[in-house]
Amino acid sequence: MFLPLPKTSRDRHPQHIAEVVATATTEFLAQCLDPDSLDFPVMPAFGSWVKSQQDEQSHIVTYGVVYHATTAPIDSIHRAVAMGLSLQELREQQPQIFAMLRSEIKVVLLGFVSVGNVYQHLPAQPPQIHQAVFACQQEEIEVFTDELNFLRTLVQMTNAPVDELIAAVLRNVYQARKCDRNWLVQAGRKLSILLKDDYDRLGAILGQVHP
Repeated sequence: MFLPLPKTSRDRHPQHIAEVVATATTEFLAQCLDPDSLDFPVMPAFGSWVKSQQDEQSHIVTYGVVYHATTAPIDSIHRAVAMGLSLQELREQQPQIFAMLRSEIKVVLLGFVSVGNVYQHLPAQPPQIHQAVFACQQEEIEVFTDELNFLRTLVQMTNAPVDELIAAVLRNVYQARKCDRNWLVQAGRKLSILLKDDYDRLGAILGQVHP
């Protein structure tokens, strides 16, 4: 079951976590939204699933996983410096700190959904800049991962810690699918083929998957 994208408004939907700020054929960069309180933006976990509409006119929703996350000063010239304060002390003594930092995530595209159909290949276009990014719900992850072709995209990545990313994605899916052992076995068989029977590597990846 794929859930419709929530309408964004002044009252932010709880799944609305970021906004696309740069885009490319295979991935996009998104800036995490600032919380309402004095705190650092909440970054989605490594290997977690997110989605974003291609544009406001289309009904195509792209799906991907987070493979990189950073928090850094908005001013690229000056680095953050150690303050020696607790988080609460920062709120009281240096509240401007929270406005001077930004958190960003990089998302690799694994496929898209159009008119209820799942396609595990690159969409014709990535999401446009300023499109909202939402965390996927368990039901969506279950449906999208019924097929395992998305694993090929992960195996072929060159700009990420691939084995750790695959393990993180498998963990997230395994938990979303309520520890479906049969699905994990099928994923292991698919990976064995993609890794050309490199059993040491396969074992190291699957060894990181746990409930």
